[in-house]
Amino acid sequence: MEKIYFVMPAYNEAENIARTIEQWYPVVEQLNGVGECEAWLVIANDGSRDNTYELMSAAKKEKQLTHFIPLEKSNGGHGHTVMYLYRYTIEQGADYIFQTDSDGQTNPEEVWEMLGLRHDYDIQVGNRAHRQDGMARVGVAAVLRMVVWMFLQVRVADLNTPFRLMESRKLKAITDILPQDFFLCNAAITAVSKRWKYRMRFQDISFVPRKKGTNSINLPKIFGIGWKAVMQFRQLNGILQRMSPK
Repeated sequence: MEKIYFVMPAYNEAENIARTIEQWYPVVEQLNGVGECEAWLVIANDGSRDNTYELMSAAKKEKQLTHFIPLEKSNGGHGHTVMYLYRYTIEQGADYIFQTDSDGQTNPEEVWEMLGLRHDYDIQVGNRAHRQDGMARVGVAAVLRMVVWMFLQVRVADLNTPFRLMESRKLKAITDILPQDFFLCNAAITAVSKRWKYRMRFQDISFVPRKKGTNSINLPKIFGIGWKAVMQFRQLNGILQRMSPK
């Protein structure tokens, strides 16, 4: 029986978390119902300052196929929490790991195509061809593409998409080489998968604006992300040059 974990980071998502759980939990239930899978929804609360975790805990009473994890620390950022979730679910024996975010911008119905093709590909990544989350985030994506090409000579249209299904052994091979503080881990996973010639597939997905909550990206943050990306992908390139693909 295959174990499939659906993972999400959560930070100050009190306005979105209950609806997001309601949207994604039926996928987990349906997978468990067909008899060939054991599926779980795992959400890590990353130091939220609102009542995100309390709302998650309330949902747990009716939704038993869940693990809700309160990370006992201040907010560590999206990448840090995603890396924690990947390592946690690998330790739990996951065969496949699907990652999305808890802000309600992705569509659960679009995951079924990926799930149906999971045995044919190592990594499947969503492509936000018509993303609707603002020009600031489009700018971040453009900077990131440039940095990854500069250091890894890899071209991918949408590197950091929070909508991806990954075979756990291939994912572990990449997360094992990433520094603990790598903050754009999804972009690194996409880029390294491409460089190592993993069996990859890109699927166009919808990506709607946040219905509630605040988009935290602004111009100063774009410059900060760009500079940090330069330093970390330069470091990653040095690591890759010293090793063979796994």
